[in-house]
Amino acid sequence: MTEIQIPNNIYNLRKGIEQIQSELTDMGDPISNIPELITSSNLLRSNEYLVKSDQKKTDLISLYARYSFSMEAILSSVFEIQRELKDILYEQSSLITTSSKPKSKPKSKPKSKLKSKPKSKK
Repeated sequence: MTEIQIPNNIYNLRKGIEQIQSELTDMGDPISNIPELITSSNLLRSNEYLVKSDQKKTDLISLYARYSFSMEAILSSVFEIQRELKDILYEQSSLITTSSKPKSKPKSKPKSKLKSKPKSKK
């Protein structure tokens, strides 16, 4: 059952990463100061933007960490499968080499030589 959950987990994490990246892109560049507003208002606006941006980036880092962990789990599974297949291959090849060794043939009676006809004397 974990074999099915891992790819779904990777898919969901990947979608989450894409969503947060899209949200960061939609936020655009930091807000520039508006000359009509007082300095403290401009600072508040910049601060709000930075808080939202930092939260999205923190979420993104968290998703990347979980994504990386899931990928490592998949990779270790692949290496485990590779090791098991290699062991099976060695086992199979040893069976093939032991079964293909020539077995001693049972000794059969030598075939009798055909007797040649006696030569006639003249």
